[in-house]
Amino acid sequence: MSKELTNSAIHRQNILNNPYALEEIRVATDIKGIYFEGETVLLKSQIARFFEVTPRTVENYLSNFGGELEQNGYEVLTGKRLKSFNNCAREADDAEIHFGIIEKTPRLGLFNFRAFLNLAMLMVESDKARLLRKTILDIAIDTINVRTGGGTKYINQRDEGFLRSLFNSEEYRSQFTDALRDYVDLGKFKYPVYINKIYVSIFEENAQEYSKVLRLSKKDKVRNTFYTEIINLVASYESGLAEALANRYSQIGRKLTSIETDQLFSEFEDAALWKPLIDSARVKMASRDLAFRDSLHLQLQDHIAPLEREDFDRFLGEKSRELSERIEEAREVMKRLKERS
Repeated sequence: MSKELTNSAIHRQNILNNPYALEEIRVATDIKGIYFEGETVLLKSQIARFFEVTPRTVENYLSNFGGELEQNGYEVLTGKRLKSFNNCAREADDAEIHFGIIEKTPRLGLFNFRAFLNLAMLMVESDKARLLRKTILDIAIDTINVRTGGGTKYINQRDEGFLRSLFNSEEYRSQFTDALRDYVDLGKFKYPVYINKIYVSIFEENAQEYSKVLRLSKKDKVRNTFYTEIINLVASYESGLAEALANRYSQIGRKLTSIETDQLFSEFEDAALWKPLIDSARVKMASRDLAFRDSLHLQLQDHIAPLEREDFDRFLGEKSRELSERIEEAREVMKRLKERS
């Protein structure tokens, strides 16, 4: 997937949905406009002058990308809101507005700051737009790096629910490995084989392929890089498979062969209940890894979608913290509980 903003709606939207990057971009660019309804807005004529293009060029982008621009704040005023805007515009220090051009129109298009940046990320005719795109990208990348302490490999661990899910998943992993030990007639290689089968079933990559995409080293534990939703889904697989193996063992009265275990696994993963959970997990993993880790899961690229603001709040906002801080907090809580007992 191209990183060029002019070619990638997903990359554009990821920046426009990131409130932390937007605020830094707003400060850095210091764009002047007309203050209306609590924010700075710009007219089509002001946009054209800024990018040094004709108003017709701006109209062409509105025609070709109207849906995207409207989604990000472009709107057309009429009626009372237009009259209200005209009152604000009269106070603006802009010669074209003072000449009364806008006061005679029954409909008027306005770009808010997000729509202005959206247009900058689309426009190929303007050198100013190209330079602004570079600034936007630099700030977006720097914002993520600053808020994650310079690295995003373990950005998943900043999620408030990560630590609890990780601890809980250890019990389900033990249930699964114990079931493989007790009910499957294979050597020790059965453990990585069937753990990988779970990974492939959920996100169509085995552990080695996943590690390569995320550029993990040999000392990195794959599970420690999973988002909370992925950990929970893997744990559900492990718990369910452990029970299925135990039930099948009881039915046949002996350990399962490799073929029988593979067949049981196929029946298990084809259950209809998994489909919505797997689809949701694939979207979250593929989309977050592209936006935060600059990692593209080729097998899941059809599942990539722009992140919502809540994703940025979850992993970059005030509630997100380093895992070490959460562990220390948990240790202090346990210490206080022990002292009270």
